[in-house]
Amino acid sequence: MDKYIEKFIRYLEIEKNYSPHTILNYKLDLSDFKKFCGEVELEKIDYLYLRKYLAVLKEKNLGNRSVGRHLSTLRSFFRFLTRENYLKTNPILMLSSPKLDKHLPLFMTEAEVAKLIESAFAKDDKDERVLRDRAILETFYSSGLRISELVAMDSSNVDFISGIIKVMGKGKKERIVPLGDIAIRALRRYLEGRKRKSDIIFLNKNGKRITTRGVRDIVCKYLKVAGMNRGISPHTLRHSFATHLLNRGADLRTVQELLGHANLSTTQIYTHLTTDKLKSVYNKAHPHA
Repeated sequence: MDKYIEKFIRYLEIEKNYSPHTILNYKLDLSDFKKFCGEVELEKIDYLYLRKYLAVLKEKNLGNRSVGRHLSTLRSFFRFLTRENYLKTNPILMLSSPKLDKHLPLFMTEAEVAKLIESAFAKDDKDERVLRDRAILETFYSSGLRISELVAMDSSNVDFISGIIKVMGKGKKERIVPLGDIAIRALRRYLEGRKRKSDIIFLNKNGKRITTRGVRDIVCKYLKVAGMNRGISPHTLRHSFATHLLNRGADLRTVQELLGHANLSTTQIYTHLTTDKLKSVYNKAHPHA
C-alpha cells in the first residue's frame, strides 16, 4: 500500500497543489488506515472491510467530524486509485459519512469589535508594539483573513493606494481582498512608526515574522483589556467580518470570494447567524408583522 499512498501524495502536491498542512493531514489519515489494514492487499479491501474500519474509528470515541474527515481522505484516495486504473472498482462508493452536527460559529457584535479594537490605543507613534497590535486587529476585521494569511502578509502584497491585498489562501489559491481605509491608515501608521525596515508587515519583538501563536496572544491580551473574555479567538474576527457583511446586505457569493471558500456551502453557515436581521426587516416591511 505504501507505493499507492506515495503516488497519491505526489498527486496532491503536484497536481492539486495542496498546502503542506493539508497534505500532512492526508498522510496521517492514510497512515492510520494502513496500520488498520496490516498485510491486507489493496485489491482485497471491499465495502465490508471499510465498514469495519469505520467501526474502529467510532470505538476510539472520535467525533462525527473527525470520522468524516478520515472517510473524506479515503474517498479521495480510492477515487484516485480507480481513476488511475490501480483498482477496477471503488469500494467506498456505497459507504455513507456520519451526519455532522452544525456548529454555528461564534461572532461578535459591531459594538464589541469596536470596543476590542479601541482597547489597542497608542497615545503616540513611538509605541511601536501597540501600533502593530492595532494594525493587526484592524486588518483582521477589515479583511476577514485567516490567521495564517495575516501573518504571511508582506508589503509587496499590499496596494496601499487601491486598498487591496493579494492573498495566498488554502490550496495555494490566490485571491484579491479589499482593505478598508481605517485598516490602511492603521497599517501606514505602524509601518511608518516602527524602527526596523522589512518587507514583512507584522514583526515580533525580535524583528522576525510574527507567528500565529503571537497573534493569538495579542487578541487574548486585548480581549482582557476590553473585559470580553468569552471564548473569542482570532478566527472570531473572521466570523464577525462575514456576519456583519451579510447583515448589511452583502450577497453570499461575494462573501464566499472574500473569505476564500472553495464551496458556497461553507459560507452558507453564516446565513444562520442573520436571523435577527431577517426578523427586523420582516417586522418593518410586512403589514401583519
